[in-house]
Amino acid sequence: MTTTSTLPAGITRADSHLADGREIHYYDTSGVVRNAVDRRPAEEQSPIGELRHNALLNDWVAVAAHRQTRTFMPPKELCPLCPTAADADTLLTEIPESDYEVVVFDNRFPSLTHPSSDFQLPHMHGLQSQHIEAAGKCEVVCFSSNHTGSFKELNESQVRVVLEAWRDRTAAMATHEHIQHVFPFENRGVEIGVTLPHPHGQIYGYSYLPIVTQQMLNAARAYFAANGSVLLDDIVAREIAAEIRIVARNSEWIAYVPFAARYPYEIHIAPLRSVALMTELDEAASKAFASVYLEVLRRLDAVFGVDMPYIAAWHQSPLREGHDVMRLHLQVTSIRRSPDKIKYLAGSESAMGAFISDVTPEQAAAQLREVVLP
Repeated sequence: MTTTSTLPAGITRADSHLADGREIHYYDTSGVVRNAVDRRPAEEQSPIGELRHNALLNDWVAVAAHRQTRTFMPPKELCPLCPTAADADTLLTEIPESDYEVVVFDNRFPSLTHPSSDFQLPHMHGLQSQHIEAAGKCEVVCFSSNHTGSFKELNESQVRVVLEAWRDRTAAMATHEHIQHVFPFENRGVEIGVTLPHPHGQIYGYSYLPIVTQQMLNAARAYFAANGSVLLDDIVAREIAAEIRIVARNSEWIAYVPFAARYPYEIHIAPLRSVALMTELDEAASKAFASVYLEVLRRLDAVFGVDMPYIAAWHQSPLREGHDVMRLHLQVTSIRRSPDKIKYLAGSESAMGAFISDVTPEQAAAQLREVVLP
């Protein structure tokens, strides 16, 4: 059974279930009816993994051994993220419909999933060895039904649909009491570790605060206590005043290389009227996002004339704290430092978390600005 809801910008969400019970959500602007049925036989869903406490760093590690069997770089004709052909009798994919604009569904091989009982993250002090369910939610976001495309090739109206899907799923995950933080992201390129070439991203709902989010929250709170203002707001004001690291901007968003960029090419994209969560973006900001983001991605690919591997990571406030000090921004990072060289995160970066950049932020920003776009 399919149910529908109306979202901002004339977007409709159709909700259904796959044969094994996982949720699937279609996001459309065309008013199409979504009633295709998943014709695959029902299979048992993946078991829930474990959360184990890393006492040395006071953070959590998800152990999900069942993910070893996940699909790895299939040929186009076997892609599970393509729509199911109307006359298909062999390949039935994760998407029962024969076409789609944007679709979101529960990951078949999740690192985190709904707990089997009431879940409460324990306060870990010392060396407790109890096994805790890897509670949370992992969803796949397909940006387009075009198997060979990429995000930068979407048009602005398509990006608006993707953004609304991100916003809508953030709101939906917030209704689960065990989820503390929502993280939409895209991995692009085999150098990053992508296992499915079809253009897609993911959304993780964590039952704990990831260590980077916790560090950002701690820094934001300390800055606010010392200065009485919001850290990211002041960072954006500094970049506007300096100008030298700005890559792109419009009336609602600014894209810049941060003063202490850790990667060879790193761009932060922030709304000029800051908000804590994606759900707080108004229509003006939502509509204006696409032009800046697409420009950033196209400039990034044009620096060396090759498709750059990147991670696009949305940082926002935790769901239940920090709204007064943390602010939403998108971080795009690439490990390519020259046309034929990759910046490997080896000893200093991986073992110590101490980054050493091979490119100055000002140099990277200048290269990105100097790109001549068609």
